[in-house]
Amino acid sequence: MTTMPTRRLGGLQVSAIGLGEMQLSLAGRPDEAQAFRTVHAALDAGVTLIDTADAYCIDDSDTGHGERLVAKALAAWPGDRDRVLVATKGGHTRPGGRWEVDGRPEHLRQACEASLRALGVEAIGLYQLHRPDPKVPFAESVGALAELKAAGKVRLVGLSNVSVDQINQARQLVEVASVQNEFSPRFRRSEGELVFCAAQRIAFLPWSPLGGSHQSRGLGGRHRAFAEVADAHGVSPQQVALAWELAKAPVVIPIPGASRPETITDSLAAAGLRLSDDELARLDRV
Repeated sequence: MTTMPTRRLGGLQVSAIGLGEMQLSLAGRPDEAQAFRTVHAALDAGVTLIDTADAYCIDDSDTGHGERLVAKALAAWPGDRDRVLVATKGGHTRPGGRWEVDGRPEHLRQACEASLRALGVEAIGLYQLHRPDPKVPFAESVGALAELKAAGKVRLVGLSNVSVDQINQARQLVEVASVQNEFSPRFRRSEGELVFCAAQRIAFLPWSPLGGSHQSRGLGGRHRAFAEVADAHGVSPQQVALAWELAKAPVVIPIPGASRPETITDSLAAAGLRLSDDELARLDRV
């Protein structure tokens, strides 16, 4: 087992880089054997945070695919499963393969129960509101998560795709362990939330930290500075992107996705990559 640096998430120490499970569950996903190899490669490299969601599936007939996959992959792994924090989310639905939101408290309660069954656990390690529902008062959605935590069904509560105002509103109702917003070299509009989370010591989990599954391969081509810094270190532009994000603040825990063991193994090497202040400033200017 490689020693992976850790970062704090809601009082726990988790690997500084996690595994985003989504690519293993959407349309075009790899077969189960390859998915297991990918998850196991991450775990063998020291990953102790896996992020999934009930909506990581092809459509609503397949809801919970990602959660069931993670549970099966963990059951088949010989290492210490108790050290692994499995994070999931509720609040998205997939009718006919579309992405829709449902933040009603009754939906979130039902979704949590279904996630408990899919993961085969008595309490979910980290349960995140997947996306605010414009049709439902935000406080009602968060209140449902607070109740699930009070009932012992959820250990930690997180938010995803939220603003600083929404984080503050949620914190009136429940302790917020983490915020998961999109952030990458390509998408930096959530830098304000990242800075806020750093000041408040809330874990910040960038999703699509490499710019999305279809974009990540061309990261160096689109962002020359990342390719040039990568060449200087003899590593991939993807590693440079993750190292740059890790350097933003001690609360940042990127969750890159992968559909092959080689991809996640490369990404995880970023935890040991140190960039100079000049390099970081140059990447910030991109």
